[in-house]
Amino acid sequence: MTPSDRGKVVLGVTGCIGAYKAPDLVRELRRRGFRVQVILTRAAREFVSPLALATVSGEPVLERLFDDGSGRGDDDAAGGVRHISLTDETDVFLVAPATAHAIARLALGLADDFLTTFHLAQRAPLLIAPAMNTNMLRHPATRANLETLAARGAEVIAPGVGELACGWLGPGRLPDIGVLADAAEAALRRGRAQSDLEGRRVLVAAGPTREPIDPVRYLSNHSSGRMGAALAAVARDRGAAVTLVLGPGSVPPPGGVRVIPVGTAREMRDAVVRRAPGADALVMAAAVADFRPERAAGEKLKTGSFRGAPGGAAAGASVLRLVGNPDILAELGGRRAAEPGWGPVVLAGFAAETTDPAPEAIRKLERKRCDLIVGNRVGPGRVFGEDRTEAVLVERAGADGSAPTVTPRPPETKRDLADAILDVVARRLAAAPDPGGNAS
Repeated sequence: MTPSDRGKVVLGVTGCIGAYKAPDLVRELRRRGFRVQVILTRAAREFVSPLALATVSGEPVLERLFDDGSGRGDDDAAGGVRHISLTDETDVFLVAPATAHAIARLALGLADDFLTTFHLAQRAPLLIAPAMNTNMLRHPATRANLETLAARGAEVIAPGVGELACGWLGPGRLPDIGVLADAAEAALRRGRAQSDLEGRRVLVAAGPTREPIDPVRYLSNHSSGRMGAALAAVARDRGAAVTLVLGPGSVPPPGGVRVIPVGTAREMRDAVVRRAPGADALVMAAAVADFRPERAAGEKLKTGSFRGAPGGAAAGASVLRLVGNPDILAELGGRRAAEPGWGPVVLAGFAAETTDPAPEAIRKLERKRCDLIVGNRVGPGRVFGEDRTEAVLVERAGADGSAPTVTPRPPETKRDLADAILDVVARRLAAAPDPGGNAS
């Protein structure tokens, strides 16, 4: 595939077993439209071949500053000082995998090979993806080196958790290819950021809620928090000050945003309502549980605790009494309507349906007095926990009572849908006065 000119990623590959994934990472970056050039350390050659990386990238692999007996060094191969000239072409510098040794060299500012000399010369966003044994990752020296790089502006991508090549279980795996490519895309967006939300305060609610039955059981849903995390990241990249009220999903929050962790629907309601008056825009992307147990037990319930329900329940059946949770979006919309000037200028929510979401999104727009409802169709293998989605945007047309605008979106990544949602938010904010106030 020939990439479009979205920008150039320079990928530094260091000597870790995770280096075997580098060709797949190059392919994914090229699929997303990036040009990719690889810098390979000497140790990384033990895990992945320069020929494989040159083939999938379509660019020569850079390895050495000086002639090592092969007839030339990469630094003078193009008739110039390549570790300097390459900086003019670089939009994102991603080091993945980054070993403890490589991280230490970057933190100390050593410059004894192509990777480290290029690191000191380049000024593009720097992304570091650590990959190593859990104890090496947790060692104070490694942690201090990562903190040093982060303090200088590098973004450290959280390692994956699972079985490592050494057989241990824990953090230290190279993150998934999609996570690394997403990080490169986000860094590019920040480097070329739109500023249409500059100075605005955006509040996002994301993830599921968990309603405890007893200390070991809870009611919840399949939401991962991925959509809300994408909204927070895109709003940040477009200049907003972002607060993310985050339920216990499986997706880590993006950096550079304020995170308010919550567990239950009532905790989320309190966190959102408390901060809504200081927000210019509020997007409720959370999958809030509609019901909770009438009473959460203080100790683990035995199976027999649920039985013997009235009303002729079948033998062996279990009954759990439920009560309704607060409808956060309806409360926000109702209060805005009752108290002009209260709350966010733009209020957006989601409607997740297992059938056509458009009719329910239109009803919810009116019933909950929102400016925008994003309807998406969910189900097994669809939307929840996935990177891709397919949605319809239902937007309030105006104060004249005209019908809402319904805009179907094509299948796309959640990041792209987040951009489309925030296009609507930015446009509506630009057409309204800033209500003032400060996010708390």
